[in-house]
Order: sequence, then structure tokens, then C-alpha cells
Amino acid sequence: MAPSVPVTAELARRAAALRHDDLPEEVRLLARHCLLDWLAVTLAGSREELARILATEAEEQGGAPAATVIGNRLRLPAQQAALVNGAASHALDYDDVNLTMGGHPTATLMPAILALAEARGAGGARVIAAFVAGYETLCRIGALVAPGHYARGFHSTATIGSFGAAAAAANLLGLGAARTASALGIAGTQAAGLKSMFGTMCKPLHAGKAAQNGLFAASLAARGFTSRDDVLECAQGFAETQSPDFHPERALAPPRRGWHLADNLFKYHAACYLTHAPIDCARAVRAEPGFDPAGLRRVLLRVDEGAARVCHIPAPRTGLEAKFSLRLTTAMALAGLDTASLDSYSERTAADPRLVALRDRVEVDFQPDWPHTLAEIEVTLADGSVLRARHDSGVPADDLAAQGRRLQAKFMGLAAPVLGGVQAERLAASVASLDRLGSIAELTRLCVPA
Repeated sequence: MAPSVPVTAELARRAAALRHDDLPEEVRLLARHCLLDWLAVTLAGSREELARILATEAEEQGGAPAATVIGNRLRLPAQQAALVNGAASHALDYDDVNLTMGGHPTATLMPAILALAEARGAGGARVIAAFVAGYETLCRIGALVAPGHYARGFHSTATIGSFGAAAAAANLLGLGAARTASALGIAGTQAAGLKSMFGTMCKPLHAGKAAQNGLFAASLAARGFTSRDDVLECAQGFAETQSPDFHPERALAPPRRGWHLADNLFKYHAACYLTHAPIDCARAVRAEPGFDPAGLRRVLLRVDEGAARVCHIPAPRTGLEAKFSLRLTTAMALAGLDTASLDSYSERTAADPRLVALRDRVEVDFQPDWPHTLAEIEVTLADGSVLRARHDSGVPADDLAAQGRRLQAKFMGLAAPVLGGVQAERLAASVASLDRLGSIAELTRLCVPA
């Protein structure tokens, strides 16, 4: 460690200082894209059993009904709403990704921000500023401790997400640099989350706990609660205890595209992000003339060796496990299943004899030192011919208008079954006008089924 490098203080200063007027329109647009996508996956995730369990538990605990539970008529105290909404937004593993953070940023940020904004009567411009402040902070902390933090077994969404939520909430509360640093310290001592929990309800819980922890941390800091103001770099602090890596120069360096938010990646397949490049490879092969999945002799998939510890459940039994199976999701794409549909991930799919037979022909060859999001596939047909494809799912969209249209389609597909088509359209319009909303309650009231 290098305690002489005041990383915590510098990140706190930047997060505290950021304002809506500082942001170029492209960054504001990306923030609105993130919110639209987050609302879509949270509305759909609100129907999952884990969201119901958490909401029931929170309701039994009681408290002031200050914030909306997305997709539910229930209102909860802000920190409890952040927990439930955060878990719901990650329940389907359909939420966005940032590779610098090494996890899912918006699922940890928006639940804390919206709950706090609703409780405090804040408007849309302040929500956007808080979101970007939290987003940039968590990506910089991700760069600080990568790659060892994730490789050691920590779920960055849970751990680093706690810091991001704290920075976002501190910005929304108008805390100065010193109290923002305290909020980061309070968040850091709560940061936890194990990758060994992938495939269980605890993985979505990580996102909810990060949002709750960050909001709790900022709220305490606002009241004068103390912590160390150098939690990231101090002896026995976050970096030293949770990673063999410590790269302050990476954490403080300008992002390659000006803002870390510019590297946000959206999901268009409802599974773990590391399955997306293989899915798109398989879809490309399937599109070849004369392709017949029944006539496959062998499927060889090459991916980064890091995926072996994230999404390599060889024989999944449940829909949730299916989302973390390179072999099954590749087989699903080769068979022509709609990998964007939530209904495609089920016990029935996992047990389908046709898919199981195809899954068992998929051999995964894990490659050292490969780009994390690159995949190659070789499919040998019955006549001995070989079809090949290659795809990298880690390239952000350049055409933001096209990205917006794609996200709108995803949003309507997920939100309309919960809210109805008319109300879903109104909610999407509210997101589009977020900068001009005088109160975030104008948006959150549309997140509850009529």
C-alpha cells in the first residue's frame, strides 16, 4: 500500500464537487439510458420470489413510508426501499455492466439515489448529478483494486458498489468533501459480497445491500458520524485487505473516453454478461445457410479463463443457474431460443432433453490472458465442415440514438407486462424529461401498477 497517496480524499472531493451543469449532454443522455434500463429490469425483477421475500421482511420491520418499492404499491423507509429495489434490479441478471468496475453499477446506485431523492423531494437534475458522481467514483475504485479484488472472490457489485452508492447519496445530500470521505469510510467497513454466492438469491442481495449500505453511510456522515477518511489506502483498509493490487495512478487517471459512464454496457440477453459474447457467436453461426442444430458433431467455445469462476455451471438445474452456464446459454442460442426473453430461463429449459444433448456437445476452452468479453466458437457439422464466429461484447455503443431505441424496446418488453402499455409509455417519457422534473416523485409514482 501507499498511504501517502490520498486516493480517498481525492475521490471524495471530486464526488462532492460534481454538479448537473458540469455534465455534457452526452453524459446526461447516458444517465437517462441507465435509468430507463434500470427501471425495466427492476419492474420485471419485482415479480421474483427474492424481491417478494425482501419486501415482506421490510414491511414487517415497519418504519416511515418514505420511498416507493418499484412495481409494488408498498412504500418503505428509504434505506429499506433501496435494499428491496436494488435486489429486484439485479434479480434477473439483466442489468448493465461496467468492466472497469468489474460489476453492475446502476443496480447499486439508482436504488439509493431514487429512495433518497423521493424522501427529500429532490428533482431530476440532482438525481443525474448524484448518479454520475457515484458512477465515476465506483469505477475509479474498481480500477484501484483490479484485477485482484474480483479474482480473490469478492463480488465487485457488492463491495465497490457500496462506495459508489455512498458517493452518490453524499452528492445528493450536498455533503462537502470531508463528510463525503467519511461516508466512503462508513461504506468501506460494510463492504462485503462473495462470488461463491452466484446462482443463488444472495447475488441480487449484494446489489441491494450495496445500495442500502451506501445510503446508510451517507446519512450517518451527514449527521456527523465519524470514520477514517483514508479507507481505501490506509493500512488494513479496503485495498490492503481485499486485493493484492493497489493502483492509485489508474484510479486517478482520466477515463479513456472522458467519463467512465461512456463505457457502460447494456444487456440484451437475460443472462450473466460473460455469456453474451458466446451467445452472439452462436447466433452468428446459426444464421449461416443450411445450419441445422440437430446435425452438430462438436462445439468448441473459447473464452477467457476468468469466466470459469463466474458462469461455468456445467449442468444447470434451475432458471437462475441457467443464466450462469456458458454451455447451456450457447446451446440455447444455437437452438434458436430467444435469449432476451425472461421465460427462456427456467427449469423446463434446463431439463429439455434436446437442449441438454446440445449442451453436452459444447466444450469450453478457457484461454489465459484473453480479453474478458471476447469469445470464439467453432462448430463442426455432421459432414465435417466447420463454422466459426468471433464476438467481443465489451465494446460500448457509438450510436447513442440507436442504443436509445434498443433500450426503449427492451423497456417496453419488460415494463408493459407489469404496468400496462400506456403507463409504461408515460414512465419512459418521464425518464426522457428527467433533467426537467421538479420532483422525482413525478417519476416514481408511475412505477407502481395502477
